[in-house]
Amino acid sequence: MNQSAKRSSPLQVALIGGAIATTATLSVFGQAWCRSVRAALQDSPKAIVDQVWQLVNREYVDGKFNQQDWQATRQSLLSKNYSSRDEAYTAIREALKKLGDPYTRFMDPKQYDALTSQTSGEVSGIGIRMELNEKTKRLTVVEAIENSPALKAGVKAGDEIVAIDGKPIHDVKVEDASKLIRGKAGTPIVLRLARQGRPEMDVKLTRATIEVPTVKYTLKQEGSRRVGYIRLREFSAHAADQMRRAIRDLNGQQVDSYVLDLRGNPGGLLTASIEIARMWIDNGGIVKTVDRVGGTELSKANNTAITKRPLAVLIDNNSASASEILTGALKDNKRAVVVGSQSFGKALVQSVHELPDGSGVAITIAHYFTPAGTDINHKGISPDIKIDLSEAQERQLAINPNLVATQNDPQYARAIAALSSRNFAQPNLNQRSKPLSVRASDLKL
Repeated sequence: MNQSAKRSSPLQVALIGGAIATTATLSVFGQAWCRSVRAALQDSPKAIVDQVWQLVNREYVDGKFNQQDWQATRQSLLSKNYSSRDEAYTAIREALKKLGDPYTRFMDPKQYDALTSQTSGEVSGIGIRMELNEKTKRLTVVEAIENSPALKAGVKAGDEIVAIDGKPIHDVKVEDASKLIRGKAGTPIVLRLARQGRPEMDVKLTRATIEVPTVKYTLKQEGSRRVGYIRLREFSAHAADQMRRAIRDLNGQQVDSYVLDLRGNPGGLLTASIEIARMWIDNGGIVKTVDRVGGTELSKANNTAITKRPLAVLIDNNSASASEILTGALKDNKRAVVVGSQSFGKALVQSVHELPDGSGVAITIAHYFTPAGTDINHKGISPDIKIDLSEAQERQLAINPNLVATQNDPQYARAIAALSSRNFAQPNLNQRSKPLSVRASDLKL
């Protein structure tokens, strides 16, 4: 991962996130240090407290620590005795709140494990996407992922999950069901499924490590144009490889132009955003990062673009961080027309460290700017063609996700019109209703 300043550890990986923060890294103190204190930490939670303070003191982007006396904070933290790790965790969180930065935060071992699983782009489970059917209140399979245990066992979209390992499931949250379905690779699980026209059946599966598909793409015929539609859900460790495969496949299908859908994409790994930008841009800057002492690093394109065909990018209020880096690079280099709503507005880079007891801490280490030098923090990126969705339009797309990226999707339809007219730089074109963003149903693995 490129960082804005050289850090003390080659093991550290910087990252970014939007509505979520993301990534998995090793501690700057290194694995040997972690091993040497792991046993001691079982009896001394104070060591974790001090380690977090040291990391923030060394890396935090604001050298004035939000006008807080950070040395006094350390003295206060170390003057206390902690009878448990939970007490230490609470003290750490209270100290970090003083920074006034929601992206610099502490994660207990479960939270850290969930974060690293997400940004790795892999999960241990059976490989299904599911949602709660609002009418039947039953969990319904939306998709069985390619090469997953579920697909190999014959699980199909539309199947309703009646029970998990013999436990009846009804009107349960998708997140809660996901916890039951996920588990260590190689362990068994039994789903009882209801399928239209057939009696309920038990399906025995074995969990496996699955690469989560973050890229969805298809060829669309829009009038006389062959349009390659690509939707990117998040910038995980596998996102760049999946994007590369999508572009090459669509190139092989002789598309005339592309629509890249970043709506609802909260961000992810900075390296992924830079690598994906280079697939679309041959020359020019991508992003500039600035650290606490003013050290800068400019990431540039490197003549590795896979396609030069016309491109439209869709964004909304939930397109954040890595999504904004990619959008800003494409816009400032006049590589694409940007259509949709104002983006989220997060221009901060985090580094995440694993701590010896399995917990973790995310620290804001840099501020980033678009190639043209624009600071989008708390502002977002303004589309070339601004078209906000009404509440009714947003609701329609959420209830009927199959309408996303069709002529019933106003933002997509406007992008197709722009591509058809070859008018790729029309600032201040407004088609306003209520300033709400579209989000298709949030589907969980």
